[in-house]
Amino acid sequence: MSQTPRRRRWFTVCAITASAALVAIPSSAAGRSASPFGVRALDQLAKERTQSVGAMSPHLSGDDDGGNEADEIAEGADQYAEARTSPGIVAPGAYGAAWGDLAKLKSTGGNWRNITDLPYNSDDPRYRDYDSNSSGGSGNVTGRMAAVAADDDGYVYAGSAGGGVWRSHTGGGNWQPISDDLPSQSTGALAVDDGGRLWLGTGEATTNSDAYLGSGVYVLAHPHHQSFSRRTRVGGDELESTTIHELRFGGGKVWAATSEGVWSHSTRNLDGPWKLEFAPNPDYLPNGSKAGDPSAAYKNIANDIAIDPKDPGKVVLAVGWRSGDDYNGFYTKVDGVWTRITSGLGDLPADPDDVGNVTFARSADGSRYYAIDQSPEQLNTNPDSGLEGIFVSKSGSPTGPWTKIADYKGLAADNSALDSEGYMPGVQAWYNQFLAVDPGDPQHVYAGLEEVYETKDGGGNWSTVGPYWNFTFPCWSIDPAKQTGDCNQTTHSDQHGVAIGSYHGKSFVYVGNDGGIYKRPLNGSQDASGHATDWTSLNDGTIDTLEYYSVGIGKDLDNGGVSVTGGLQDNGQSILRGNDKVMGSNFGGDGGDTLTDPANGCNIAQEYVYLAVQVTQNCAVNDGSWETDPSKVTSYSVAPPDNATGEARFIAPLSADLSDSDTWVAGGRHIWVQHHGYAIRSGSEWTSAHDLGKGRTATAVAASGGKVYAAWCGPCDSVGFARGIAVGNADGTGWHDINLPVDGTVPNRYLSGFAIDPHDADHVYLTVNGFSRHWTEGPGAGDGHVFESTDGGTTWKDISGNLPDVPANSALVTADGGLAVATDLGVVHRAPGSTTWKRVGNLPAVAVLQLKTSPDGGTLYAATHGRGIYTIEVRKLH
Repeated sequence: MSQTPRRRRWFTVCAITASAALVAIPSSAAGRSASPFGVRALDQLAKERTQSVGAMSPHLSGDDDGGNEADEIAEGADQYAEARTSPGIVAPGAYGAAWGDLAKLKSTGGNWRNITDLPYNSDDPRYRDYDSNSSGGSGNVTGRMAAVAADDDGYVYAGSAGGGVWRSHTGGGNWQPISDDLPSQSTGALAVDDGGRLWLGTGEATTNSDAYLGSGVYVLAHPHHQSFSRRTRVGGDELESTTIHELRFGGGKVWAATSEGVWSHSTRNLDGPWKLEFAPNPDYLPNGSKAGDPSAAYKNIANDIAIDPKDPGKVVLAVGWRSGDDYNGFYTKVDGVWTRITSGLGDLPADPDDVGNVTFARSADGSRYYAIDQSPEQLNTNPDSGLEGIFVSKSGSPTGPWTKIADYKGLAADNSALDSEGYMPGVQAWYNQFLAVDPGDPQHVYAGLEEVYETKDGGGNWSTVGPYWNFTFPCWSIDPAKQTGDCNQTTHSDQHGVAIGSYHGKSFVYVGNDGGIYKRPLNGSQDASGHATDWTSLNDGTIDTLEYYSVGIGKDLDNGGVSVTGGLQDNGQSILRGNDKVMGSNFGGDGGDTLTDPANGCNIAQEYVYLAVQVTQNCAVNDGSWETDPSKVTSYSVAPPDNATGEARFIAPLSADLSDSDTWVAGGRHIWVQHHGYAIRSGSEWTSAHDLGKGRTATAVAASGGKVYAAWCGPCDSVGFARGIAVGNADGTGWHDINLPVDGTVPNRYLSGFAIDPHDADHVYLTVNGFSRHWTEGPGAGDGHVFESTDGGTTWKDISGNLPDVPANSALVTADGGLAVATDLGVVHRAPGSTTWKRVGNLPAVAVLQLKTSPDGGTLYAATHGRGIYTIEVRKLH
């Protein structure tokens, strides 16, 4: 979730910029500053953040794109959810039922092979071109880590956003997956209790663009050698289809802060249902009178629970939606009734406008409680930060009184990399938060926001031990002979999880963020600026939780074999060439769609969000010499005009014509076409073939022989949701809308992808996201996920057959005429001439967003959003 050094951040859901404010990089290198690119990036972020202030309310109605109504994070969150929920609300249990039905399908032959299970070096010195973040200092990375736990026996547990839970018995590294049998691979919380049991709360609770709901809470009595299974679930299905922010223990109970209120369960008897302790707006819960309201998902969000160590019966709940609501606040029981605390907290605010996402942490001796508070008011009005502050209760009681010990200005002044107006510490505090207290020292605290901070005196002084990146510091250099100049390695940005544990008698702090998991000695060393000198990346390649949106494959003309590239959430664009032992990152930012020349894998087009497309014809290999000689740049910005106006979706569709790889089609409000292939050098080379109309944006595009199919939505959320298909020619002629009435054959849901028969452009398949009317409470939700047309899209036939009711993301016609479909829970295949679907291989419950084949058509590549890229031989799918 950041941007490239010059224009964007590393991540998908954390980039806080207005969609209409994105500015294309000039195609010419002339006039570029030679100053470090971190400075340029943060300056651009500051400008964009200033324009996006006031944009954080829930996206509940159509957006006319007339202004900067939604910042990049919130819009990304909305759009990922829209694809799976519109036109209504999805009932709890949908994913669990789909996983069960998928497991019942017969399987094809063949086995998947993970090809990205090797180190991914974000600082690879081969790729230091203008659009790369290499030399920033994050080192080896993997996908987003939402939670971390550790013990004193050297065991570390890393819970990823979409790739399950992983275990190390060596203090980090040599990882093994331990939750592959669960119906949800999304982690919300991990915790080791006093008895050494490992608790897992599924469903990531960061309210970001690609967070998935969970299937409840699980526990392992012997986590050193056990793995999670359905049999290890605690209680019943009460917490299915929720997200879980934290698990806390006290008074013989485990407490869960969820998207549907606060729940508790006995830690002794794991049978029986969970008890709903408190929901501020119970009418909006499932089966409530307002469960179908579009705002229901925002009405009962709980963030954390603080339990008084001296009196476990005294509990404080932190409840509230990060963008603000009347119910936001701190609650405790008064005469047996949960009551909002309105006074007596000291510096910790009681006003709902100033209580958003909150994280608690207490010292082991019970003498202190700490808290981070994100303010909805600050988020909506302050372009610099959404952080209300970091606080301490020196009484050790969660009821306070609390004293503020840090604010964003103070943290910025402590040698932070985020010291520019418009982008300062806590600007993403609703998304980035952790707290941990040294078990041996109640004044030694680690705090995570975008960066990692440390205090050794209870908050009197802070050090930025894990800066956002190294680009802004004098020690930085682009020199490929060094990782990051004279700077020490830092962590990846955007912090989510933290744990303290021991290995061989030495204590370490472990942090999880958008780039995976890192560690340093608990009492580590710092340089003169307060930056840590001893971070170690634990992303050694044995852990692969990379979140791909796309994949591209082309022949590697230099090394033999193929070059595989793909766009990632917050980890740029990865490239794996024929003889690589380590993957590199040749583009920074979030990677959206990808085009790769099958005949030459170094011809690559990489899309950042909102159709910000970059192109290279040498794999973006560069030694950084462009920094002093702009003519040596080898990647170019070629964004279609809808990027500048914000009239494209967060992850927008981009495709090449099946019969002419030099003809590209991109979709925003307009359907854009260019005929120069990878030789394109400017966004002005795109022409508009068709205007979908104001308020409509393309969700899928495909072309063959000059015939173009474009699916659209607008409005795209549940309020007035509309969808359709337009068909025409790349030269701008013959465009017309297909008649798709709400009650027609094609459901009134998000249209996610096309697959054209390479031998007949009128023969096309359509994939539909979301769930059928059985689960979706909305007009025209209909049935089916895969449809076929043999007359150029005029009429459609539902060919879903025995396909489980699971969101379908894309499809691909294989060389032998078979049809493969990527779903939120794996891949299915229909052999040529068959009407029956089979499950492909045995992937865990991970979303597959895109499928491609090798240049010879013999290998299928699957871009998973949480477990890297997998391959399987096409001939074995029968």
